[in-house]
Amino acid sequence: MEEFVSGLNAVLWSEPVIYILLGVGLVFSILTRFLQVRHIKEMIVLMFQGKSSDAGVSSFQALSIALSGRVGTGNIAGVATAIFYGGPGAVFWMWAIAFIGASSAYVESTLAQIYKTKQDGQYRGGPAYYIEKGIGWKWFAVLFAVAALIAMAILMPGVQSNSIAAGVENAFGISPVVTGIIIVVLLGFIIFGGVKRIANAAQIIVPFMALGYILLSIIIVAMNITELPAVISLIFRSAFGVDQVFGGLLGMAISWGVKRGVYSNEAGQGTGPHPAAAAEVSHPAKQGLVQAFSVYIDTLFVCSATAFMILFTGMYNTQAEDGTILVSNLEGVEVGPGFTQAAIDSVIPGLGAGFVAVALFFFAFTTIMAYYYIAETNISYLMRGKTSPIAINALRFILLITTFYGATNESTLAWALGDAGLGIMVWLNIIAIVILAKPALIALKDYEQQKKQGLDPTFDPKALGIKNADFWENKDKK
Repeated sequence: MEEFVSGLNAVLWSEPVIYILLGVGLVFSILTRFLQVRHIKEMIVLMFQGKSSDAGVSSFQALSIALSGRVGTGNIAGVATAIFYGGPGAVFWMWAIAFIGASSAYVESTLAQIYKTKQDGQYRGGPAYYIEKGIGWKWFAVLFAVAALIAMAILMPGVQSNSIAAGVENAFGISPVVTGIIIVVLLGFIIFGGVKRIANAAQIIVPFMALGYILLSIIIVAMNITELPAVISLIFRSAFGVDQVFGGLLGMAISWGVKRGVYSNEAGQGTGPHPAAAAEVSHPAKQGLVQAFSVYIDTLFVCSATAFMILFTGMYNTQAEDGTILVSNLEGVEVGPGFTQAAIDSVIPGLGAGFVAVALFFFAFTTIMAYYYIAETNISYLMRGKTSPIAINALRFILLITTFYGATNESTLAWALGDAGLGIMVWLNIIAIVILAKPALIALKDYEQQKKQGLDPTFDPKALGIKNADFWENKDKK
């Protein structure tokens, strides 16, 4: 099993794929005239505008659901893994993919809004919907929906629950079996309550957990502030292969930085568009801009918090491509949450294991919530709005089973399965948004023109020559 999954990942995450992801993000950045810089203020303002409705959620709730998916174990264990295999330079490439990936997040989330629909009394949308309506490739849309369903319900929950269980066992000595049962009970309570309960839970938990985590990292950096010039210099020297110790890891720094960055921020992956489509907004570009900012929150804030805690304290190991150890500051510590735990303990003794375990619980738990929401959306797509309660309940039980299995499974296999699930979705979604980018670019131009006129932008797809945007065409008739 492990051999097959490793072989699949070698194809899905080969070097050409890494550069394609970087290239697509760069092209979108140029075509949108680097909206991720020009519209930062607008992104923040839009986050707090808009209200929920019977059919949709507010912009902030949609952002929170998206962030609950983005901010997960990748922000703690994933960053440590990137530093282990790619050296400190991997952190720079995580920043790079976040910066240019924000434009990809805008494109895919705006497309989700343009081509969304109303099913079972709720707004639904995502790659499957915009592939069918925008490109007309129903077979490809079905392929994405099936891939997303398998990835979100079967392959990826185990990565999150495995990290929770490992952190809790290390900190409190609680058996992974007990932790798995607790996760399943709490998760079941939320997902059996439907989309509204997921949104309500996310908008409370996500800001609390992210701010608390970032605050601790600021304290640790402040207590080691004299290391600032050296750490920043190390990151940049390692990123471009000119550091004496990490010079031979240039390819690994790029590869692991991009891979873990994409895994964490999910820009271009096709997950963010699902909650983006559920937002109640007057123009698709509004939620596209909000979702673009979520990439910054995830990587530039939360991932950087982990990276700085590890690097400022020197609590990490790094391995060369041939398996030799280049840096060994944590003998006997397995790559993952242990790096962050050791970093915190080195500054505030006794706090690390417990704090990281709690942070991992919140980060990873909310990510599994988001996985369920995405899986449910793709079930709705496949069943054409005639969603059976039996199918939804079956999905819920399958996700709970895979979550429990992941909590008690070997971490190496869990991460490999997660990488495979992510890789399949990335491939399919990147192809789709490259083909279908034009409507999102038109929507951005329309939004900017209306803003210049002092208007609160509204969307008329017919006037813009965008076809099959049925929801928006019929919005005022309902």
